[in-house]
Amino acid sequence: MRPKLPEHEKRTEIIRLLLTKEEKQRLDSLVRSGKFGCRSDYIRYTMFRRSVKKEVHLDPETKEQLNNLDYELNRIGVNLNQLSNKMNSFSTYNVGDNDRQLLRKAFEMMMQCLAFLQKHLR
Repeated sequence: MRPKLPEHEKRTEIIRLLLTKEEKQRLDSLVRSGKFGCRSDYIRYTMFRRSVKKEVHLDPETKEQLNNLDYELNRIGVNLNQLSNKMNSFSTYNVGDNDRQLLRKAFEMMMQCLAFLQKHLR
């Protein structure tokens, strides 16, 4: 649950703004590209040039899953780095069965990570 704000920090004033469809699409694109939580955060940031921090509280299970995801992504990076070093060290290197298996495993792990992120970040 979100903590209650002190009275002087509560936002109570409303401003209505009319935009064309194209302007609204542009605003939404800017909001997404800037990783802002909503249009209001983006507009406040743009107007006042201050960052708006959002605190995200995760339940223990989600936190553990994100830690596991971080670990898995690191392992994928290590595997791909080993493969690229091996391939770059020989000018006539041919991709073998072990390399294909390693790439397949890295791809499967990345797909699992993507599925997890899509499930929890939408």
